[in-house]
Amino acid sequence: MEVDLDPGLSGDLELPPDAAGVVVFAHGSGSSRHSPRNRAVAAALQRAGLGTLLMDLLTPAEEALDARRGELRFDIGLLARRLVGAVRWLAGEPATGALPVGCFGASTGAGAALVAAAEHPDGIAAVVSRGGRPDLAGDALQRVTAPTLLIVGGEDRVVLDLNRRALERITAEKRLAVVPGATHLFEEPGALEQVARLAGDWFRSRLAG
Repeated sequence: MEVDLDPGLSGDLELPPDAAGVVVFAHGSGSSRHSPRNRAVAAALQRAGLGTLLMDLLTPAEEALDARRGELRFDIGLLARRLVGAVRWLAGEPATGALPVGCFGASTGAGAALVAAAEHPDGIAAVVSRGGRPDLAGDALQRVTAPTLLIVGGEDRVVLDLNRRALERITAEKRLAVVPGATHLFEEPGALEQVARLAGDWFRSRLAG
């Protein structure tokens, strides 16, 4: 179901019967809510009994500007504010207001998800990063209280090193999960399925708690 979010943003909300929570997806640089990888993970979470909200982090005008300059996709503060706005929107909707919320971030979206979790600790109960850049959250990492899972491909060596360094700065419950043989986009056979399984287990246990 397509929904309208402020300010002028759109999202796709799916709620399975008796959903145990809702996961907001923060896509990576240059991507959108139509990312096939995020949609594949979202479908797996839905089958596991979790709602999902895949949203655009930029308005159409901002996306057009970003396509030329490539700046807004790295504005972590802006993206984090958009995520917090989406979490607050979910809290105000009758169908989702009572459900705990998690954030799933990919690439630069992971940095935004962690900043959002630091700024809105009462609204975000868990975070998962897929091939993300948690290092872009900077000093906010030390203020994150939500249980955080970082998933990285074993062959994505530069990003794996950045995730290891970021993990040291997170003081909340945390885990680094390395998918053997996977590269940055998890295009190898079975790699994305492992991401979905890891994310589903993390969200089900932490949102239920």
